[in-house]
Amino acid sequence: MSKGRRRSRRQSYDLNKYILCALVFFAICGTIFCMVVNARENSIENKMVLIRQEMSALSKTTDNVVAQAAEEIRTSRDRNFAVQPGVPAGTEEEPEGEKVVYLTFDDGPSENTKRIIDILAQYDAKATFFVTGANEECRHYIKEAYDAGHTIGLHTYSHEYPDVYASDEAYFADLAKVGEVVKEQIGYVPCFIRFPGGSSNMVSAKYSDGIMTRLVTAVQEQGYQYYDWNLDTGDAAGCGKEEIEANSTTEKLSHVMLLCHDTQAKDATVEALPYILEYYTNLGYKFKAVDRNSIVCHHGVQN
Repeated sequence: MSKGRRRSRRQSYDLNKYILCALVFFAICGTIFCMVVNARENSIENKMVLIRQEMSALSKTTDNVVAQAAEEIRTSRDRNFAVQPGVPAGTEEEPEGEKVVYLTFDDGPSENTKRIIDILAQYDAKATFFVTGANEECRHYIKEAYDAGHTIGLHTYSHEYPDVYASDEAYFADLAKVGEVVKEQIGYVPCFIRFPGGSSNMVSAKYSDGIMTRLVTAVQEQGYQYYDWNLDTGDAAGCGKEEIEANSTTEKLSHVMLLCHDTQAKDATVEALPYILEYYTNLGYKFKAVDRNSIVCHHGVQN
């Protein structure tokens, strides 16, 4: 074999060797690069996992703090709103420069109670529900109203005038009975009450002479406070939507205690409610639920 051909083969061999070395070098570099990239990716992923874990722990801590604060507020409200003999509730002095509407709903709960709760939520308005023992299947709406921040008051269990006003003892027996219904739903018996027919009713005279004169004092001695009204929707008399709207709106009162009803038959009240809310909102009124500091509206007792 000639020297030229041997040199050519050697050169070819050397070239292949260099190529092979280069390929091995690049393979090693590529492997190292991939290892570095993977390590970085793993490191980033690990950091992201840690961040997510920390965020989750922080979120749980925040939720716990919020839940604890909400529970403390609720416990304080329950303790404050519960019947406490010897602890007065309400005031007769109207704060100056304040315009408030106290929407009050009697005779529920019913399916209309749920509709009213939903409408109130749309306007961020609070109200007071003076409930009865009727419609056992709807009693869960008492708790739903309470959970939404509304005040629960006692109206009557039976709402049967001959039974409720038969005697002082009969009245308090009925009041205790509806109080237990409410306690089952919200955990305590509230101090806020409304007499069937209001404290000025004359129907009670048919069954017990002078009973209202005795009861208005007796309920307060036992830790309750009663609330009448200074504006009436007229829904108890069967007024329609337009009449209810007209009856419910005024600019003459800075503190409106509006009598409404939320029985199943009061669809017109539900239909009129958005108008009432918008009317007073546009005039700068706030919608509040009754509490221990609220204005008490008392009628003149006639029996």
